[in-house]
Amino acid sequence: MDPKIQYQKDATVLAASGQQVGSLSRVVLSPDTRTITDILVRVGNLFGKEEKVVPIEYVAETTEDQITLHPAAGLLEDFPPFEERHLVDANDYADQPPPSGHTLPAIYGHPDVSLSMMNSPTGKKLVPQTTQNIPNGAIAMKKGSRVITAEGTYVGNVERVLAGPEVEQITHLLISSAQHTKETKLIPIHWVMMMDGEKVELRVKQDMVERLADASIPT
Repeated sequence: MDPKIQYQKDATVLAASGQQVGSLSRVVLSPDTRTITDILVRVGNLFGKEEKVVPIEYVAETTEDQITLHPAAGLLEDFPPFEERHLVDANDYADQPPPSGHTLPAIYGHPDVSLSMMNSPTGKKLVPQTTQNIPNGAIAMKKGSRVITAEGTYVGNVERVLAGPEVEQITHLLISSAQHTKETKLIPIHWVMMMDGEKVELRVKQDMVERLADASIPT
């Protein structure tokens, strides 16, 4: 098998100097192009953790359990957080949902408006809005996302995302078996029909997945 770039949750993230600066929490994917656009790096301590959005071009090297950033990445605190909360005027969204990135026009975003409201000192009705600072249409895939076959059968959970050695084109998803075994399967990305942050839907049936050989975790 050709060498692969691989991303595994909790992999150690290192600065170009070799200093540990965080750990990988999620991989941001474009479902349309099947490419990796960003990684989310968890920084901070137990009482103040935050996820920072690092564009994939700042990743210099990956191994099974480490990600090294390019010198141009600089300091992680300079990167935007994955999510930001704002208070916005509810009247702006009375007839339609807010446009993507409304409160952060200089950054891409996915707003999520809560139904809870509060009054501002000026008497306006304010609603909390959460903006995700990732490209429009992209998803932040969690480790453990459920994998579902064409007939709706649950067959496992995503453990790793594998990409080509020179470009960030996704080639496979490594999944753990839904059974109580340590078996893993490499799912070709062209078998994937739909992905979101919680679930992967396949275009093939369960028997196709079962025919795949047990895959040792590639290095």
